[in-house]
Amino acid sequence: MHYLVSVIDDTAGLATDEEMAAIHEFNDRLREAGNWIFAGGLADPSSATVVDNRGDEPLITDGPFLESKEHLAGFWILEAADLDEALALATEGSKVCNRKLEVRPFL
Repeated sequence: MHYLVSVIDDTAGLATDEEMAAIHEFNDRLREAGNWIFAGGLADPSSATVVDNRGDEPLITDGPFLESKEHLAGFWILEAADLDEALALATEGSKVCNRKLEVRPFL
């Protein structure tokens, strides 16, 4: 089963050099174990553009769709046998990146 593991950040800065080294090691372990599908970090929320084409005309605005102290800083897409395995991987990931993580299965 595939899971989206979202990295939730409440800081203004990027990961430290030590955190990045730990993340790279964690990613290598995910690849070796067959859990790795894809991962990526995201730019600061201020770089976001919101597109809303639900009305008569498309509305394109600068900035995140939601003002919040927390934001999505990155993500992993993982393969795991079940939610328990996904949560175990996320527990390790949270430690290495020093951020909260949200785990959600794909439909």
